[in-house]
Amino acid sequence: MTPSIEATGINPVKARPFLKWAGGKSQLLEAIRARLPEGIGLGKMTRYAEPFVGSGAVFFDLSHRFSFSECLLMDANDDLTRAYQVLQSFPEMLIKALTAMANEYRALSNEDRRAYFYMVRRAFNEPWQDSGCDAFGPEAVARTARLIFLNRTCFNGLYRVNSRGRFNVPFGRYDNPTICDAANLRLVSRALQGVEIRTGDFESCADFIDAHTFVYFDPPYRPLSKTAHFTSYAAHTFDDASQLRLARFFRKLDQRGAKLMLSNSDPKNENPEDDFFDRVYEGFRIERVKAARAINSNARLRGPVNELIITNY
Repeated sequence: MTPSIEATGINPVKARPFLKWAGGKSQLLEAIRARLPEGIGLGKMTRYAEPFVGSGAVFFDLSHRFSFSECLLMDANDDLTRAYQVLQSFPEMLIKALTAMANEYRALSNEDRRAYFYMVRRAFNEPWQDSGCDAFGPEAVARTARLIFLNRTCFNGLYRVNSRGRFNVPFGRYDNPTICDAANLRLVSRALQGVEIRTGDFESCADFIDAHTFVYFDPPYRPLSKTAHFTSYAAHTFDDASQLRLARFFRKLDQRGAKLMLSNSDPKNENPEDDFFDRVYEGFRIERVKAARAINSNARLRGPVNELIITNY
């Protein structure tokens, strides 16, 4: 692994997340940077894995600062991983499709924009099959364009699906949403070159991880309260049983010598007696840091709250 690009005097513009994503880590980057393991940039940690890639904020930040010999990005949401794969291989096709959608949308009245949004949402929710021989043909590009369009024009920029896996976020009334940020999409594509991208359960990354790997886990957060259940990034929710399975996997990778970091919500924000994570990650370093929560039905929990950063070093 090479030193940070800042150390070389090169300071290109950094790729940013191309999707708005509930729980995205842009606001937590400073705290994460301050807790990176020793060895990054010094040749000890040569590999990087992120089994819950989400918006990719941490990956884009690290890839701007360090050069890993191998990277693995994963998520259980196949529309999300497909979007990364499309951007990796066909950025110009995607930009062309998104630009056409943006131009059509901006030419419409407010009422017609609403109708256009729901037309795109219906198309996105229809069963699809790529017409090419692999997962990256024209239909995949079109589907990713719809995903980004919906993400940029829906209410609060959410990605949420129902139990059948159908995108169900309503129309958002934005005067001039940025639907196609071509410059950033090209930077994203550049950052993704040489990166392995998979769809799957977090445990399936085990074959990639060794003692030279830094792994960042950002699972769907445990709800802060009994009424806060925004965990539907995929048709299957990430419940406490899943959180416990992840904690066991964390301990398994710790035994391999990998450097591990995990973030999650702090249940003590709602109930000071709730020590769920303190118990399941006992023996590891558990720190509480301040972060803003923008998406919560309880207005009291939308301001700064504690989030957890758990490390094995």
